[in-house]
Amino acid sequence: MGHLSSRSVIPVQEHLRDQVANALRAALIAGELRPGAVYSAPTLAADLGVSATPVREAMLDLAREGLVEAVRNKGFRITEVTERELDEYTEIRELIEVPTIGRVTAVAVAEQLEALRPLAEEIVQGARRHDLIAYLEADRRFHLGLLGLAGNAHLVHVVGDLRKRSRLYGLTALDAGGRLVESAEEHLELLDLMLSGDIEGAQACMRRHLGNVRSLWADSSDPATSAALDRGAG
Repeated sequence: MGHLSSRSVIPVQEHLRDQVANALRAALIAGELRPGAVYSAPTLAADLGVSATPVREAMLDLAREGLVEAVRNKGFRITEVTERELDEYTEIRELIEVPTIGRVTAVAVAEQLEALRPLAEEIVQGARRHDLIAYLEADRRFHLGLLGLAGNAHLVHVVGDLRKRSRLYGLTALDAGGRLVESAEEHLELLDLMLSGDIEGAQACMRRHLGNVRSLWADSSDPATSAALDRGAG
């Protein structure tokens, strides 16, 4: 029996490195590929209905993102993220994003901020539809789009890398418990505060949002909480 569900099979016309990488990310989010487990490229290729070459290439992309690591003569191990690492990622993001949001609030024009509202709404819609891939993509574009208004491409790159290393963990359990919608709606609150010119309020909202996301990760990593979430409680 394969590791991936039948929905992951890639059509022949889409035998591209990026499509394979996206399918593997989706499998990570769904819990079909488990942290700590080692998977071979040929086995995953058979599950996806492609040759092993694009799978190896895609896995190398995921390795650069810190999501997997190569295991000689065996394949790739799904990276496990520790509680300490999640704390460190959150701390770095707070140090970067909170003051940057304050600066953007002070200098951005309303049209620039309003242009991001459709993405904020997509985040909420993705959470309500239980579409974690759509949720993550809209969330990524929204946050990096806001930071991009500060005009520092290197800052955006650093935050993007941190997000890649942490974003996949705990989402399935959080979605099952209905708590992802609450987190998603904070993006609209943040945008409204920025549009009103409330610098302190926007910074406080961003700090709270990052703290809430970290708390949700912690809850989802607790066995008792995860079991409750899996039953739809929370």
